[in-house]
Amino acid sequence: MATAKITNEELREELANGMTNKAIAEKYGMNIRNVELRRSKLAKMGEGHGRDVSNLIPQGYAVKGVSSLIGADGEIKGQWVKSEVDKERQQELMQIVVEELKKDLPKYKAVNHSGEITNSDILNLYTITDHHIGMLACAEEGGDNYDTKIAEKLALDWFSSAVAMSPNSDECIINFLGDEAHYDSMKAVTPMSGHILSADTRLFRMIRTQIKLIKSAVSMCLVKHKKVKLLICEGNHNPVSSLWLREMFHEVFIENERVEVNREVSPYYAYEFGDVMIAMHHGHCANFSRVESAIIAKYREMFGKSKFAYTHLGHLHHRAVKETSLMIIEQHQTLAAKDEYSSKGGYFSGRSANVITYHKKYGEVSRVSIPVEMLRDINPESKY
Repeated sequence: MATAKITNEELREELANGMTNKAIAEKYGMNIRNVELRRSKLAKMGEGHGRDVSNLIPQGYAVKGVSSLIGADGEIKGQWVKSEVDKERQQELMQIVVEELKKDLPKYKAVNHSGEITNSDILNLYTITDHHIGMLACAEEGGDNYDTKIAEKLALDWFSSAVAMSPNSDECIINFLGDEAHYDSMKAVTPMSGHILSADTRLFRMIRTQIKLIKSAVSMCLVKHKKVKLLICEGNHNPVSSLWLREMFHEVFIENERVEVNREVSPYYAYEFGDVMIAMHHGHCANFSRVESAIIAKYREMFGKSKFAYTHLGHLHHRAVKETSLMIIEQHQTLAAKDEYSSKGGYFSGRSANVITYHKKYGEVSRVSIPVEMLRDINPESKY
């Protein structure tokens, strides 16, 4: 039997007239299961609970159930609406985000190398961690203001100075060490624990800013370096966006032989450069004490061939360095300002990011550390 279409308006009218699912199915030549599914969709939208409750649930959520308090006269005295994530609606909202991004994001254009002489024996590691795009901070609480526009300007200014100050190496690694986004969904909460976060913007603007920032960083480095390796690490604030950003930029640069995008799906990453092993982990799965064994276990062969081994972490926003008999482990500061959580917790570490230069035979040979105070002097019009 062919399924006849029934509009939502017609379905509402038939239900209001007291028709059963079976009767509606027979009248419109439908399978009764299809009628049940259509009624379920209306219920998720907030209809059919004694009154329309669709205005009581936020975008991206569906009605899971409604509890009603019935008085002695049979009238509804009160209702409690229970909601859940509406996956279909969230997909629709994400598609809207994608369409908006298509409108405003500039198309990628090939970037030529400057032609300057470069050194194939060294590699520059550009590391930015815990940038928390989308976070809101105010000077009254943490000492400095911070929002999405400030975050974007700060990172771009840092990359501009870092590229200018670092040696002319053949290769470089752009290391976004996790938590580039402050949150990862329609709600401003941490993905795993659901802690409420101080946010200044909408998800689609955070996505747009991240894409523009990464694209700009790669373009700047392509002018200076012959080969650019891009790493977008998973963090505890951005497990989803880090994944699709890696896949997206892989597709963007798939035909560009000068750009290599790391598609590792586990939160542990490593590169081999001559006798040097350079590893990264945000720090949310294996902490400062455990990360050494995790990296060595995952990259046994690479570690076994190396003479110098380094592992880089973020996550805690302050600098710490530990040297063991096997490797040097470094935890990096962040460029981001202190939000409510940091200021109330008394976490007042400095703000900086650095470029570390490795020699393929000698390990680390130099670094350029750029604190926010220096960037303010270089860019006096800035608001960070």
